[in-house]
Amino acid sequence: MSSMILRFLAPVLAAIAILPTIPVLASLPTGARVLPAVPDAAEAPVALLVDVGSGQVLHARNPDRRFMPASVTKVMTLYLAFELIEAGRLDPAQVFVMSPAVARDWRRKGSTMFLDTGERVRVDDLLLGIANVSANDGAAVLAEGQAGSVAAWTEAMNRTARGLGMRGSHFGTPNGFPDEGRTFTTANDLVTLAQAMVNRHPDKFGYYIGRAGFDYKGIAQVNHDPMIGAVPGADGIKTGFTNESGFSYLGTARRDGQRLVMVLAGVENGRLRARLARSYVEWGFAAFEQVRLFAPGVQIGTARVQGGDVRRVALNARGSAAINLPRGNTAELTATIRYEGPLRAPLAAGDEVAVLEVTAPGVAPARIPLYAAEAVGIAGPFDRIVNAVAGLFS
Repeated sequence: MSSMILRFLAPVLAAIAILPTIPVLASLPTGARVLPAVPDAAEAPVALLVDVGSGQVLHARNPDRRFMPASVTKVMTLYLAFELIEAGRLDPAQVFVMSPAVARDWRRKGSTMFLDTGERVRVDDLLLGIANVSANDGAAVLAEGQAGSVAAWTEAMNRTARGLGMRGSHFGTPNGFPDEGRTFTTANDLVTLAQAMVNRHPDKFGYYIGRAGFDYKGIAQVNHDPMIGAVPGADGIKTGFTNESGFSYLGTARRDGQRLVMVLAGVENGRLRARLARSYVEWGFAAFEQVRLFAPGVQIGTARVQGGDVRRVALNARGSAAINLPRGNTAELTATIRYEGPLRAPLAAGDEVAVLEVTAPGVAPARIPLYAAEAVGIAGPFDRIVNAVAGLFS
């Protein structure tokens, strides 16, 4: 089915609201200052920075190069758990037991929440341990407890990844422990995963992700995320390290309604990763100004509907529709509504049915999901006659 494209010019820049300017140098709690900058290729062979709201790529280096994610793998385990909770197939109040088999393979192996053979632990604590102290044992106990085996859980991880369109990824463990290269991913895939986690599970993301540490059984451990507590608005997500893969990071920060997500991989050491992460996200907020095209809730356009009780449906975005432009850029913007059409009835209000693509010379496009503003029912006999007659004159 061919794409139906509606083109129109965005309002002139003078009439568009420009969001508040972010200071070029952000103040850190420690009094240190970070100079906004894109990581050097020698320091970060893989680097990607994306605006979550618009999907706009602000900077990319080798975004499709495969690498071993190490403990960043646990983000896939967390996302799968969030999906299962949403589906009613996992409950944070459930209690799982560390079996002898899991204890043999994972007790005190690498990052840990110090679980012991036969120990009973709530899913809520497992998720907190996985998210904030990178608990390898917690990930394995969760996997076996929910899926029956670690292998069954990793199969579910891969099915879920494919469903998200993560075509460059494969997971061999629930925690990213070295497995001779069977676990790999790409920066683009990790951004896709982060966007899905933030957009589909904002409450769970806010509760489980980005804590300063985790205290379990009286053992207090700190979260080694390099942005939490150091970058205003940072939630972090997950760090990773193995000798084979080097240091990697998937992180996010939100300011003034704008959320950026980044990936770094192949970094030489943890101190360098921390500096690069902080300067990279500061560059994303400082080097661009977010130009708002449409306020939240405003009708952006319409799409044709086939077989419905109306011939067109109004489209809107979940939040404000915006694009990031380099500061001082006054280029003309072009916005295009793209969808596979005509859409087929029935449609529910809130169904994602189209994309608003906003472009400007020399800037990566923003692609903002659009949703049906109201429900569209299936046409009755009278509606079909009216639509057929109207179609003769359209």
